[in-house]
Amino acid sequence: MQDRLSEARAIINEVDKEMAALFRRRMEAAKMVGEYKMARGLPVLDEKREDELVRRNLEYLSESEEDVRAGYACFLRSTMAISRHYQQKMMTGLRVAFSGTEGAFASIAAGRLFPDATRVPFGDFTSAYNAVVAGECDLAVLPLENSSAGEVGAVTDLLFSGPLYVNRVYDLSVTHDLLTLPGVRIDEIKRVISHPQALGQCADYIRAHGFETVEYSNTARAAERVAELGDRSTAAIASEEAASIYGLEIAARAINGEANNTTRFAVLSSARNVPSGNRSDLRFILTFTVRNEAGSLARAIDVIGKHGYNMLSLRSRPMKELLWQYYFYVEAEGNIDTQRGADMVAALAEYCDNLRVVGSYIKDN
Repeated sequence: MQDRLSEARAIINEVDKEMAALFRRRMEAAKMVGEYKMARGLPVLDEKREDELVRRNLEYLSESEEDVRAGYACFLRSTMAISRHYQQKMMTGLRVAFSGTEGAFASIAAGRLFPDATRVPFGDFTSAYNAVVAGECDLAVLPLENSSAGEVGAVTDLLFSGPLYVNRVYDLSVTHDLLTLPGVRIDEIKRVISHPQALGQCADYIRAHGFETVEYSNTARAAERVAELGDRSTAAIASEEAASIYGLEIAARAINGEANNTTRFAVLSSARNVPSGNRSDLRFILTFTVRNEAGSLARAIDVIGKHGYNMLSLRSRPMKELLWQYYFYVEAEGNIDTQRGADMVAALAEYCDNLRVVGSYIKDN
């Protein structure tokens, strides 16, 4: 019996030695995956990918080995959790650009997407975008559109004219609060300052209280300005986070008229993600111009549909350098990085100029 125990322990020691070497190889691969994700602003956790990996690996074991299969599934998920933690630690070196200041909704979005990264504020969208182009920052988080105010045209223009790619899109629920100096009553307020979009989204509340409005470059900067002024008659419309940062009080919560006020933020990087697989949650973005021929736009749209892609959005934007000329922005469902996608792009090239795949992303929220 003692011999059997010694034999078992010898086997375990040998297997553990092999597993240590294999674990080192796996973590080296996890580092490579982490570097890929960092360069493209991708999330560390991909639940569908992990579920598929567990399902596939369980096929190496017989279905009759129920206890072993259950233990192996736990082993796999534990190993993947360790890999995620390792990759998350790598993210601490990321520098993420955004437009605004601390407490702005872009800062909030960047913090939720990359909680361990360093957030770097810039005064406008172009400066944040160019910080990534120049290598000063690794990623930029910029707004694509708001559910009530519509597209952010300046960012769309950057997607068309610039070299960066969209690899991730995040929906942030936006709640506007009325912020005041400590102890101020609402009946003391005469004017509110904020970004024009925020003022527009809170127009009903502002009108009902008879406030004057003053436009400001950013909601968080408006909160900072109220704190600097020290004027009890001036309030800001901004986030709860901004109130905490600048020592203000929330006089009224959720004053925006639309209950479902959401802003879509794009994660932009110098490297493009090329997702694999036939996932139902993949989307892509195209920008292009059409040739000055009758029916060119209609034919381009028809090409997208004929290749089996469901178009979710089509917008036109004026080209600043060419009077009365426009480019087009398209978002569609599906994986463009397939033979079908390559065939579609080739067919579009017959009718389109300046055709660019801006990026692919997984709809993850």
